[in-house]
Amino acid sequence: MEHVIKELNEFLKGQYMGIHSYEHYIQKLEDSKIKKEFQQIQQEHKIHAMKVAKRIQNLGGKPVDDEGFVGSIQGFINQLNLPDTPEGLIKGALKGEDFGIQMSEEIVKSDLDDESRELIEEILDRDRQHTFLLSKLIQ
Repeated sequence: MEHVIKELNEFLKGQYMGIHSYEHYIQKLEDSKIKKEFQQIQQEHKIHAMKVAKRIQNLGGKPVDDEGFVGSIQGFINQLNLPDTPEGLIKGALKGEDFGIQMSEEIVKSDLDDESRELIEEILDRDRQHTFLLSKLIQ
């Protein structure tokens, strides 16, 4: 179970990275429609983080409570590369969601128990819907 807890904590770090990235984007957005969409996505990441933390606890582990040092550096670098236009912020969020999905797919490939795998796959499906929503905002 130690391996499963470690993988779930890595996934949880990614959720926190997403939450903090959306916080940055929301502060910069002036368009209320886009801001509302970003707030909804951020809220879902928070719910996902709580579910994963609960699963880790149920497995007897201690959930991480932030994205970790590497995640915070990566988030900072990603924010430097984006223009603060609505389109730039949407593209940044889309890039972050895509990256998160790729990393999460790797975690799902590892040795997770069935309940943990189902939880991660459910979250991944929702994250894919986020990319669809974000893509529609650019058009």
